[in-house]
Amino acid sequence: LNKYGVLFFKNQSLSPEEYINFSSNFGTPAEYPMLKPHKDFKNIYVIERKKTDTGKSFGEGAHTDSSYLENPPRFTFLQAIDVPEEGKGNTLFYNQFLAYEALPKDIKEKIENLKGVFSSQGKIAQTRELRMADHGTSGTREMKSEHRLVQCIDGRKTIYCSPGHVIGIVNLNSEQEELINFLSSHQIKENFSYSFGWKKGDIALWSNRSMLHAATAFNGNRKMFRITIQ
Repeated sequence: LNKYGVLFFKNQSLSPEEYINFSSNFGTPAEYPMLKPHKDFKNIYVIERKKTDTGKSFGEGAHTDSSYLENPPRFTFLQAIDVPEEGKGNTLFYNQFLAYEALPKDIKEKIENLKGVFSSQGKIAQTRELRMADHGTSGTREMKSEHRLVQCIDGRKTIYCSPGHVIGIVNLNSEQEELINFLSSHQIKENFSYSFGWKKGDIALWSNRSMLHAATAFNGNRKMFRITIQ
């Protein structure tokens, strides 16, 4: 997981209890502050889109989960409960080890010690509106945190800059918008990306420190069970 950033477990048939037990081997299940959990399983959050839904899919747009928290979840699990036809509802993953390695030397030096400002009201917030109408919590206050833009996993550096959440860079007033725009475009280049097509039962596990992910636009029914791990 530290080497590749994302792992896929195909053709699984885990019950909710088995799914929770499996994910708990990697750490403590984390609370997601924006949505109410599954009515029977407090560690599972239901991400569902119906054929009649309009607007963007939940999580459409590159991001890393809950980066506006002081201690964001380290890992995310996603289990396919119901999926549309093949080719619809894929999830895009962007490897941030590769994205860092491909940065120009001067940009690497510029961001080495910088911190980004991450907000729950960043660009990705609009994709939560439909889900929050159905399952949202009462808390709507903006949450903010600061994190280093360069992080290290097993000696390898990675970009930690969630395009869906980053709204500023600490102590970089005049250049921050330009730098955020550059990083956001660079991080999602095609040669860093992989599109995963779901089948019922599949489970994906990824590191929020080294991967960006994004839902893709589609029309159809899809239900996923999400667990985040501290």
